[in-house]
Amino acid sequence: MKNVDITQLRFTRTHEWVSVEEGAIVVVGITQHAQELLGDIVFVELPEVGREISQAQELAVVESVKAAADIYAPVSGTIIAVNDRLTMQPESINADPYDAGWIFKLQLSNPKELDDLVDAEQYENWLED
Repeated sequence: MKNVDITQLRFTRTHEWVSVEEGAIVVVGITQHAQELLGDIVFVELPEVGREISQAQELAVVESVKAAADIYAPVSGTIIAVNDRLTMQPESINADPYDAGWIFKLQLSNPKELDDLVDAEQYENWLED
């Protein structure tokens, strides 16, 4: 896995991570913890580019040999890109969930929603409880 500084990421209680880029663009994926729970990922259903989404809305599915898991929108916005590589190489999420395994990018419509997310330390503490 690439050395990603997870202290710069934000997290949800449903195990999505968010990286905020310039221009109110956010990159979203699932956490190391989530991919470990799922096991070997064999399929990813990506959201549609151009789709407007609301915070907490189901918008993608990750399937593994063990189970299927819904991916929820950590914030509201419009999908501007998806990681098409995952259609042929869904295992990229297992190998590198914080870089090559990103799932989608969106144009953030309500920056205040970022305040609903937790930092890496809070996420780790929550996992331990």
